[in-house]
Amino acid sequence: MSKITTHILDTSLGKPAAQVRILLEKIIDGRSQIINQVFSDEDGRAAQLTPHPIEPGNYRLTADIGAYFSATGRETLYNLAIIDVNIISGQAHYHLPLLISPYSYSTYRGS
Repeated sequence: MSKITTHILDTSLGKPAAQVRILLEKIIDGRSQIINQVFSDEDGRAAQLTPHPIEPGNYRLTADIGAYFSATGRETLYNLAIIDVNIISGQAHYHLPLLISPYSYSTYRGS
């Protein structure tokens, strides 16, 4: 069983992105099943994204960065930052940091 966490950083300001709505879904046969919805904390983290360990499979993490940039008075090209991942058996923790700016986003597997 595995756990997914994320940390959202606003690289245009050089600080964590707080209060970003994050949705975690499991993708089964092309259909999504909502696992959890949370908001990033003041440090940009969403440690409680998986309320319990999850099974291997395909998952989608969606961050509502459009609302975040709108709330901070900035325009953005992207409304959502979407990360589709394949969780494999035997991996206990997947930390997926998300680096955002008004005109780009990127991610990687952290530790």
